[in-house]
Amino acid sequence: MAESTGQSGRVIVIGGGPAGATAATLLAQHGCEVVLFEREHFPRFHIGESLIPETYWVLKRLNMLDKMRASPNVKKYSVQFVGQSGRLSEPFYFVEHKPHESSQTWQVVRAEFDLLMLDNAREHGVRVHEGVRVLEVLFDGSRAIGVRLQDESGVERDEFADVIVDASGQSSMIMSRLQLREWDPVLKKAALWTYFEGAYRDTGRDEGATIVLQTQGKAGWFWYIPQHNNVVSVGVVAAYDYLFKGDRATKDHAQIYAEELDRCPAVRQRVAVGRQAAPFYAAKEYSYRSKQAAGDGWVLVGDAFGFLDPLYSSGVLLALKSGQMAADAVAEGLKIGDLSAAQLGRWEAEFKRGMDRMRRLVCEFYDGFSFGRFVRRYPQYKGHLTDLLIGDLFKDSLDEVFPLIDSLKNEAVSSSPPVAPHV
Repeated sequence: MAESTGQSGRVIVIGGGPAGATAATLLAQHGCEVVLFEREHFPRFHIGESLIPETYWVLKRLNMLDKMRASPNVKKYSVQFVGQSGRLSEPFYFVEHKPHESSQTWQVVRAEFDLLMLDNAREHGVRVHEGVRVLEVLFDGSRAIGVRLQDESGVERDEFADVIVDASGQSSMIMSRLQLREWDPVLKKAALWTYFEGAYRDTGRDEGATIVLQTQGKAGWFWYIPQHNNVVSVGVVAAYDYLFKGDRATKDHAQIYAEELDRCPAVRQRVAVGRQAAPFYAAKEYSYRSKQAAGDGWVLVGDAFGFLDPLYSSGVLLALKSGQMAADAVAEGLKIGDLSAAQLGRWEAEFKRGMDRMRRLVCEFYDGFSFGRFVRRYPQYKGHLTDLLIGDLFKDSLDEVFPLIDSLKNEAVSSSPPVAPHV
């Protein structure tokens, strides 16, 4: 297929989740003809329910803010950490660091949020087709030129476009076809979660806080995410080999969950006043990313490019941010007639640097990093930590905190007796 010479080129987006909906909406705003194919019918269940403040800026570009303000979603003002001893950290109130509307975000039910995003794409002119499976991406040599589709009646057809945006999630069609997936050598986690109705909730501006609670022995951690309709999402994350294999006498999810609750009394106390309102869900949270974000005529966004870790709730931000950055690169490429890998992936290096900063903070947590101890020692750098927690990841100045984290870690190792880290 020849290079496109106009910004109004045709783009196919595979997948209607937050990354795909973001890329599609922004490309439509740029004047492109955008067709999106989603194999499921929305609303559909999905995990990844806590937004962090930097999503605000992408939502603003998507014209989603008024929809979010009008939604029943619980407002989130902070994040708090609870150590294995049950000791609570000082809450990280986002507004104290950045006095702006963006410092208030939301806890979402993804079935509702994703439908809102997809409907917003429709309102911007994206032609959305649900219940259509993309069987494969079509190539002419190394250049992506279209997709082969199958509708719900089993009929197959081919569709062609100037650019293919792969937002197909962790299955990542192009990544799998071109064998681009690289597994993270360290982050090999799994998650087990359910939902409680009537469980304990804090009050006032703390009601919507995400709480991260370590289990005794620091083998894992729980998320505690309050949602609307008096529901709380409560899940445990730990190494896959620990959570579902190892020395466990059972493979029963209810029993495993109960055992982990016993290792985290703070969570057990919170859920004891409620009732379980959903089945158990489990997922292997193996972390990975693609060797490249783009090729000739194609680009990867969201989980189709990479998955980091559920800690710090960065998933939706990275989906929205990659969708935005990729959409701008595609639109520019269509405008100047350059749909090469270099042009479509020109955002990759910056995005990876931001993703790597979040990854480093994730790894430090699993290695025993203490937020409270760090802030007490280096109070002037609390803003840097808060920037990382809110997702303001794309600033080189943030790298100043990592040597300080290393020095604090070295002190803990050399001290005698060793200092037990607390958050």
